[in-house]
Amino acid sequence: MKKKLVNRIRRLRFENGEMTQGELARRVGCTRQTINAIEAAKYGPSLELAFKIADEFKVGIEVVFSYEVRDQR
Repeated sequence: MKKKLVNRIRRLRFENGEMTQGELARRVGCTRQTINAIEAAKYGPSLELAFKIADEFKVGIEVVFSYEVRDQR
């Protein structure tokens, strides 16, 4: 089985006033490209950035990020 880091950033952005990637990036101190890469699962954020993102949405880190287990059969 393979684990993949998944996130709910896109859904959370839209549930919070349709926040843009650029606005979220500005609020957490990174670039829009970084937010885009995290949303697309092309980049795993640092632990610090993951907590900043969760704090921005006022939710626990486990609400934003989780591991999805996939069977390799």
